[in-house]
Amino acid sequence: MQVLVRDNNVDQALRVLKKKMQREGVFREMKARSAYEKPSEKRVREKAEAIRRQRKLTRKKLQREGLLPMPKKAVPTAR
Repeated sequence: MQVLVRDNNVDQALRVLKKKMQREGVFREMKARSAYEKPSEKRVREKAEAIRRQRKLTRKKLQREGLLPMPKKAVPTAR
């Protein structure tokens, strides 16, 4: 993983790195590896993740076909 530091702005580079690591699931994996997970707990977790993925795919497919409304875009508020 690589992050470019522009204009010696390390704080911004750290934010970008943290966001990339979050997207890749590094933090989730670190937490999972920090303690032993029983095989039964692992099975339950993986099944729940599979169900979540399947529901997400189905929802996106229905949205593309026009059977479900598209999600509303977040409107930035002026401060």
